[in-house]
Amino acid sequence: MVSLRRLARMCRDLAKQHVDDPDVPAAPEGADGYAEWAQIALILFRIELEKSLRDTEDYLDEMPGVLAVFDLDEAPHYSSLCRWEQEYRMRELRRLLRASAEQAGWSGEAAIDASGFQRDQTSHHYRDRANYSFHSLKTTILIDVHSLAIKDVHYTTKKAWDGHIGMQVFRRNAEDL
Repeated sequence: MVSLRRLARMCRDLAKQHVDDPDVPAAPEGADGYAEWAQIALILFRIELEKSLRDTEDYLDEMPGVLAVFDLDEAPHYSSLCRWEQEYRMRELRRLLRASAEQAGWSGEAAIDASGFQRDQTSHHYRDRANYSFHSLKTTILIDVHSLAIKDVHYTTKKAWDGHIGMQVFRRNAEDL
């Protein structure tokens, strides 16, 4: 439980560094929704736990100590977590990745890893219902060779060749390398 609280504090502090107004209460009374820093912190916490949206809600409901770190009395509904994750664009997540890489001690020496994932295991019924048409996903990740911190990520469903994507990721981060 102590390590989960430590993780929650790290997510909260990173999220508060990222927003314009970190002093807003997590869930202001009478307001609709949660503060931006609370949304980001809970998204980061869920990703670090590697749990589904519903499991994250259940975990938070069972951990009042972790909820206290986020200044919350109860966990947000899993559908809220889903909506928040869809609202944050990739450039916001890249900014968070860069901030966390700098905290981990970015050395400036990096490697690019490109991998592909086949999406054939997705049910045809789900793909048709969700208008989900791509069959493969390519990821290109820029990683610090010493701390193994992820500095940047690029996802694509359209490109067949990794070489130009690697150069794009390199150019985007050239000043730090």
